[in-house]
Amino acid sequence: MAMFVIRTKRGLVKPAKDTLFTTLDLSIIDKLPVLRCNFRTLHVFRHGPEAARVIREALSLALVPYYPLAGRLKEFKPRCLQIECSGDGVWYVEASTDCTLDSVNFFDDMQSISYDNLLPDDIPEIEHIDPLVQMQVTQFSCGGFVIGLVFSHSICDGLGAAQFLNAVGELARGLDKPTIEPVWHRNFSLAPQPPALPKRPPADSPQMPHYKLEHANIDIPMDQINRLKKEFQQVTERSCSTFDIVASLFWSSRTKAINFDPNTQVKLVFFANCRHLMEPPLPNGFYGNCFFPVTTTASCESLRKAHNIVEVVKLIQVAKAKLHSEFGKYLKGEHLKVDNEVKEDPFAPTPNYATLFMSEWGRLGFDHVDYKWGPPVHVVPIQGSSIVPAGIMRSLPLPNRGIRLATWCVEEAHRLPFIDQIHGVINQQLL
Repeated sequence: MAMFVIRTKRGLVKPAKDTLFTTLDLSIIDKLPVLRCNFRTLHVFRHGPEAARVIREALSLALVPYYPLAGRLKEFKPRCLQIECSGDGVWYVEASTDCTLDSVNFFDDMQSISYDNLLPDDIPEIEHIDPLVQMQVTQFSCGGFVIGLVFSHSICDGLGAAQFLNAVGELARGLDKPTIEPVWHRNFSLAPQPPALPKRPPADSPQMPHYKLEHANIDIPMDQINRLKKEFQQVTERSCSTFDIVASLFWSSRTKAINFDPNTQVKLVFFANCRHLMEPPLPNGFYGNCFFPVTTTASCESLRKAHNIVEVVKLIQVAKAKLHSEFGKYLKGEHLKVDNEVKEDPFAPTPNYATLFMSEWGRLGFDHVDYKWGPPVHVVPIQGSSIVPAGIMRSLPLPNRGIRLATWCVEEAHRLPFIDQIHGVINQQLL
């Protein structure tokens, strides 16, 4: 469906008051090359008259305590990434459309609707800026609005970005200051790297994949998730989480839908918040990156032969149980070598069709942001790469109850078999 958006105003939103002009160090995780990217999302709200003005004013107020977000990334020397707290501001675009949200079904189906016009367009070259945050607020003729958000991953993870947006919402609702005071606290670091190991003959550079991943949404009602939890508990006499169930469905169904060689080792990689694992734990209000990839591996044949998801859930729970020790090794630098062999960087595995990535967005806090007209109908993740098989687990659009799995994980030939596999498990009767 065609949707015509008119951008009426563009410019920088700066902090409402003068802020500290300084340079801040980033944490060792913030500086990871794999995080030198932006993540993009759409936040869909049913109602909000004059939303662009209200949010712009609240954004300016929020940038006072969150003044680093109004700065710029600077690489003063190689591998020394810092934030220059310049107060330059964030990029803000106001737009409108004569379309209604109902006519695009509140962006429930991202395949059939173009979303490019809802994200901030390219910043004019004359500005010579690279803001950490870019936002477009598009007012719809029905009175609703959509925020198109572009956020630098080097300065915030999902929890941190949601914390900032919730602060903007609180100020928009008239609070004097955010409920959670932001804390920089990026001074945790890794142990020094061990001496270089003897050089080996260089291996051939890995070939970049040539496949094209297709989008698919999988909706899982809460009663079906609870049924599968009950099945797991009956078999094992243990409990499991909603994440365990959805991750198991996702990984096993995709593997069965793809014609891998039976001996192919397939990986599931998901990202766990590690704020509570730091010693001491990071303070409330920390909004930087602090997460760690958890990896579990199995043969394609073993996942295909699984008659239900119980065994797959067990694999995921074993991997989760290792998080504390694996993250501790990472902080101490012990991940760098084992028996004199250099290990793969856990944050940067080579993209390939046998490795599946997954993130959980339901607990980040995006769903609770309220700019004084209520929380979003839903928050839509936008695909970041065409060669990284991935899925994002989030809540179903209101008022439905359950989980939506937004995926970019299969080529077109495997898309329908994948959907059929996962729906087959969701809809089967309890054994």
